[in-house]
Amino acid sequence: MRYLGQRMMAAWESLGPRYMPFADIATPDLSLGRLVRLSLFQVSVGMTLVLLVGTLNRVMIVELAVPATVVGVMIALPLVFAPFRALIGHRSDTHRCELGWRRVPFVWKGTLLQFGGFAIMPFALLVLAGKGQADTLPIWFGQSAAALAFLLVGAGTHIVQTAGLALATDLTPSESHPKVVGMMYVMLLVGMIVSALLFGAVLADFTPGRLVQVIQGAAVACLVLNATAMWKQETRRPPRGAAARAPDPTFRESWVRFCAGENTLRRLVIVGLGTMAFGMADVLLEPFGGQVLNWTVAETTKLTALLAFGGLLGFWFASHVLGQGGDAYRTALNGALVGVPAFALVILAAPTGLSAAFLVGNFLIGFGAAVFGHGTLTATMTQAPKDQAGLALGAWGAVQATAAGVAMALSGSIRDLVNLAVEAGGSVAGFAAEATGYITVYGLEIVLLLVTIAATIPLLQKRSGSRQQIGAPVALGRGNGRALGEPGRRHEGAGS
Repeated sequence: MRYLGQRMMAAWESLGPRYMPFADIATPDLSLGRLVRLSLFQVSVGMTLVLLVGTLNRVMIVELAVPATVVGVMIALPLVFAPFRALIGHRSDTHRCELGWRRVPFVWKGTLLQFGGFAIMPFALLVLAGKGQADTLPIWFGQSAAALAFLLVGAGTHIVQTAGLALATDLTPSESHPKVVGMMYVMLLVGMIVSALLFGAVLADFTPGRLVQVIQGAAVACLVLNATAMWKQETRRPPRGAAARAPDPTFRESWVRFCAGENTLRRLVIVGLGTMAFGMADVLLEPFGGQVLNWTVAETTKLTALLAFGGLLGFWFASHVLGQGGDAYRTALNGALVGVPAFALVILAAPTGLSAAFLVGNFLIGFGAAVFGHGTLTATMTQAPKDQAGLALGAWGAVQATAAGVAMALSGSIRDLVNLAVEAGGSVAGFAAEATGYITVYGLEIVLLLVTIAATIPLLQKRSGSRQQIGAPVALGRGNGRALGEPGRRHEGAGS
């Protein structure tokens, strides 16, 4: 009986690491509950993205009758701060605070910017739309106020995510970085899915007053989530005192040293190309289903859930592979490889009308994009110098966010220009006229993925050669083999 009881207890203890996602990330110094609490800043980021890109996009155009051009400009304004994420990361690396913090002050400042932008946003939108007494105000007043609100929210979101990811890098060992990345991405998707359902339910019966309540509720939620996430997370370093210290490097000096790292610029180029390749389809998949395949609104809305489900499985798969010692670059390459047949299936659905091909393609796009993003972010985290973690993650975020914004802008423009160039009611290469613009964009995405693959392969070859050099002395002697071989295995397992 005692033996049976011990076996049952051992099986029960193994359920946590085996079946609970990311349960094996925890260490004696960093519990799983603390990691989950830290990841709450990603929930606030996901909620912000849904509110700006999804909910307000539709509300401004449909319910508030704001011109689509103005809406497009407002939605794009948060991307103005994307290139500054590298500078934000550098500042968090070198920040001197008398309380002994580096990352927490930036998370707090970003939270205040988010809160301020959301606080004035609903009233700015009502003035912009000329609702109620706002129709007596000049139109430029509403446009300026709305632009300021979107700028504040965008700046705050970029600061919070950059400093939050840098703090996660500081707190976790390098061998845990792959699973930490997966956990952060999953929490981002959870925040997007839950907030989308919640906003949709609350705004089912739209009124201007309800809009004010929803946006201000989001402001309070961001404040609470981010404050909870950073509470007692970063270790307070002792005050620096009056002792003379070497001056901190400038951003230019830090950037030059960062770019001097092995394959740094190539990694950033790969991030930009791959993000554009997957991001151009974001705004076209649902219109493609409705205009080319004649799907209803309810049917096309489900595509977002399918894309998110593919992303969740992709993050889980990448976390599992990298956690077992997989290579981060190879993982990113595999994500890009999945994207090629995914877009080919979407293209195939146009002339054949195969809904199954379109659905499978959507799922694979979400899966491949998640695997690619996980691989590139893991490589960035593991290869970042200890004193430049913020700069490295900021550079990754700047390239990723900028490429995503440019991709969404280009995709719509390319589709419209191609459709205008095709005669109404005609066809090109067997495709209907209304499908030609979409197919052109999807074909361009395949080309970008192939370029991304070609740019990634040399990194795999270089790493293979370096591993052979590290492993060569193992056969020469037991002592040197242990000293040189062990770090080589850790290096490979981290996926750096």
